[in-house]
Amino acid sequence: MSLTKTVKRGAKAFAVLAAFIFSGVSQASEADVKRVWQILDYLAVDYAGAVKDGKVVSQSEYDEMKEFVLTARTKIEGLEAKGEKAALIAQATELEAAIGARADASQVGTLSKALAKHLVAAYPVPLAPSNIPDVALGAKVYAENCASCHGTTGDGMGPVGKALNPPPVAFTDKERARQRSLFALYQAVSQGIAGTAMPAFGQLSEEDRWAVATYLGTFAHDSDEVGQGKKVWVEGEKAKAAVPNVDRFVGLTQNDLAESLGEKDASAVMAYLHAHPDVLSQAASGSLSLARKQLKDSLAAYKAGDLKKAQDLALSSYLDGVEPYEHALAAKDGSLKNQIEVSMGRYRSSISDRSPVEQVAASAADVEQLFTLGDKVLADSKADWTAAFLGSLTILLREGLEALLVVVAMIAFLRKAERPDVLGYVHAGWVTALLAGAATWGAATYLVTISGANREVTEGLSSLFAAAVLVSVGVWMHQKSVAGQWQAYLRERMSAALNRKSALFMFGLAFIAVYREVFETILFYAALWGQGNDHAILAGLAAGILSLVAITVLLLRFSATLPISKFFSASSWLVAVLAVVLTGKGVAALQEAGWIVPSALPSPRLELLGVYPSTIGLAAQAVVLAFVLGFFLWHGRASSKPEQQG
Repeated sequence: MSLTKTVKRGAKAFAVLAAFIFSGVSQASEADVKRVWQILDYLAVDYAGAVKDGKVVSQSEYDEMKEFVLTARTKIEGLEAKGEKAALIAQATELEAAIGARADASQVGTLSKALAKHLVAAYPVPLAPSNIPDVALGAKVYAENCASCHGTTGDGMGPVGKALNPPPVAFTDKERARQRSLFALYQAVSQGIAGTAMPAFGQLSEEDRWAVATYLGTFAHDSDEVGQGKKVWVEGEKAKAAVPNVDRFVGLTQNDLAESLGEKDASAVMAYLHAHPDVLSQAASGSLSLARKQLKDSLAAYKAGDLKKAQDLALSSYLDGVEPYEHALAAKDGSLKNQIEVSMGRYRSSISDRSPVEQVAASAADVEQLFTLGDKVLADSKADWTAAFLGSLTILLREGLEALLVVVAMIAFLRKAERPDVLGYVHAGWVTALLAGAATWGAATYLVTISGANREVTEGLSSLFAAAVLVSVGVWMHQKSVAGQWQAYLRERMSAALNRKSALFMFGLAFIAVYREVFETILFYAALWGQGNDHAILAGLAAGILSLVAITVLLLRFSATLPISKFFSASSWLVAVLAVVLTGKGVAALQEAGWIVPSALPSPRLELLGVYPSTIGLAAQAVVLAFVLGFFLWHGRASSKPEQQG
């Protein structure tokens, strides 16, 4: 065997070993984070049984509390180095001191919950099931594995449980139920509870564990509460806004929910959701649940070595899961919307660059954190009339303004040319585009599946085509504005030109300019619709239409007052700017669709000008801008020489 082959094989073996080690470290770290979270939840709930009014009421439980908080601090100290680690250790030390000083239960509970929240923010771990838990399955799993200790009614009085010390937890305890989240129950099932007879049920599938954890939450509520919870859920939007999806539900305690709904309604809603978690699949229609699922599957595919699938799912996560809610996010928190876009771009780049698994996983974790913030913003905006109005208004203005400028420039040009007979082709173009966009949306919704990537390809290619056409139109208009030949051109050639191919050209340009925006605009409105603020959405739509009409009237009136040479000059610059904008947007769309490799830059984004933090996009815009400016300057100088000589 040659030295080269030996070195190569050795390097490959080392890489495999390193990947295995890093994977093991990552999994161990995730398990430690979950274990610490479980301990902190246990401390927040059970400390009150050990200490009361500064006195120890149960020495064995108090010793257990001290042991658990020491374990939590030690495990935090052993986590991988991050910027937040020192602060987490300080919080753990403060909690340990509070327990050592026999502090009040409310103080220990507050410190425990604050540390748990900070922990999962600094070291994100999956806190939700991939699918809605099946309560019927949970009842079956409970009967087979849990009832002997906890009892058939969950009161902790099962035939085996009566002989245990400490006794099994009574899930019928309403006070404990108010403080414990579904995730805490899932963790107890998955990892057991140290110091008790409660074992870890790791042999059960993840689906089984989530199902039984959800079923456990039903024991603290009766059928009347479930019925009342259904009424609160169905008749109002406040509960749906507080619990927008299953991700939010699993980390929520009844006490948390009471802060927004009140104690009575919070208890009823929790009763209803534990009994019927499937309703959260409907609530999730206004959240980033699809984006989160596709991101999770993308990372799993990358870990499995399926690069193509990982890339496709990463694209779908953004295009199908995030983009329909961009305007709703932007209306409430534009900075967060931009952070999500940039972070997802980096995640896709890390996949394309074949980065190490731990680096890709870290990038996915960053995106996941932003999704959590995004869900909260979307949940808040459901009950916000102003946010819904502004989201609706900005959709129409942003998506419609570019198309409007192209169509208005064509109409103004034909009026200047005194060719009203050709205006019908322009109007037919944009009206047909509206109808075709609506038909495409209908087909994509009810007949066939059109992915987000296909939408972006359509928009990207049509944007670049329109940009190329606009460059040629801008060059042509600039020639007529500086050459002094516009009167002869109009007199001698306009009639013939417009009577042949140009009329159809006008129709085609109007159609492309409008159609590229219509389909996505309808999708954006569909994403906003049905979230409790439909009147605000309609008001925003009406305001947007009135704004576009006003802009149209002002532009046409202004263009009518310009001398024709100045009109050609102004129009040439306008369409040239639009060409640069559409070039940037076209490249960005094709990058999002995966047709052009991502090339993220740490630079600002100006969507109105089509400027995105992309090396390729900015380079393409620079080329178009340099060509247009170069031609305009060269032709201006060339045309001024005959005038100077004359």
